[in-house]
Amino acid sequence: MSERRYKILYEDEAVVVVEKPSGMLVIPSPKGEMNTLADLLNKDLHSRGVEANAHPCHRIDRETSGLIVFAKGKKFQGLLMEEFKKRSVKKSYIAFVHGKLKKNFDTISLSIYNRNKDRVQDAVTRYRVTRRFPDFTMVEVEPVTGRTNQIRIHFAGIGHPLVGESLFCFRKDFDLKFKRTALHAHAIAFKHPVTGKIMKFESPMPDDMLNLIGQ
Repeated sequence: MSERRYKILYEDEAVVVVEKPSGMLVIPSPKGEMNTLADLLNKDLHSRGVEANAHPCHRIDRETSGLIVFAKGKKFQGLLMEEFKKRSVKKSYIAFVHGKLKKNFDTISLSIYNRNKDRVQDAVTRYRVTRRFPDFTMVEVEPVTGRTNQIRIHFAGIGHPLVGESLFCFRKDFDLKFKRTALHAHAIAFKHPVTGKIMKFESPMPDDMLNLIGQ
């Protein structure tokens, strides 16, 4: 499987931690896409004789790169998803946002409308500035809640949308261009569903984001 685009960082009898590239869906949309991360990972596991199916325990969107946790089988998926619901899983993202954030750190509390549930939900995001550039700011982001597109919506909501954002702002409004939303799932920590041990993983910034900051 040396040609696969994703990378398995950790695997045991219960969980698989994967590093996803930008441009790959985790699961099919209603359009029924093939070659999603879940599809490719399960083909890999089955080719190695693993009987259990791998199920994602959370989501990152197509354009976002970085870490995602899969469970082997529905039982372990249920246990891990319960940890997400209790907000005991710690996630950290690296994001580039347009403009210069004035505060070195802050908490964004803006409600988000959930179309699937047809209701408004509370949403909270913490951030810390790590570097400032002439046209954008690099931030470390911790989503306290886990709403769909939360980070993208929140930074657009405070007037500093993500670099490359096209859904929650107009690209033409900004001179700085990027081929995708500049968002990377950098770190995750969760309790193992079997051992109870706290598992921690990190993913380095991908090349396209490194190139934007000249590294």
